[in-house]
Amino acid sequence: MRGLHFQKTKPQGKLVSVISGEVYDVAVDLRHDSETFGQYVSVLLSGKKNNQLYVPPGFAHGFCVLSEYADFHYKCTDFYDPKDEGGIIWNDPDIAIDWPVTEPLLSEKDIKLITLAEYKNLYESILYSDRWTWFHWQ
Repeated sequence: MRGLHFQKTKPQGKLVSVISGEVYDVAVDLRHDSETFGQYVSVLLSGKKNNQLYVPPGFAHGFCVLSEYADFHYKCTDFYDPKDEGGIIWNDPDIAIDWPVTEPLLSEKDIKLITLAEYKNLYESILYSDRWTWFHWQ
C-alpha cells in the first residue's frame, strides 16, 4: 500500500491506469475551500478493465495492490519533486477510507505520515489561486 501522497507547492494532477494487475486506487480532496474537503473517491483499476482515475491537483493519492503484482502508468501535470512531497496517513479516522485490507505492507515513510487534522493545523495558510485550485504555501 502507498499513500496518501501529494506535493505541497507544485501540486500534480495524475491520470492513473494499471497496465497489469489490480489496484484499489484512492483520491482525497485536500482543497481547504472545497465542499468535499477530506472526502475521498475510490475505484478498482485493472489491466483487464483498462480503466483510469484522474487525481486533480490539490488531492492526495494512495493505492493498495490487490493482485500479486501490478504495473502502473501515470501521466502527471508537473514533475515529481521528492523535497516537495507531503502525505496523510492511510488509515486516518476522519477520512475513513474503506480499504480492502486491514494489515497492509507499508514503507517506513508511509507509516510516519500525519493525520488530516494535523494537516489542517499545519497547513491552514494554504492559498488557492485559480479554478484548478493550485495551492501555494505562504
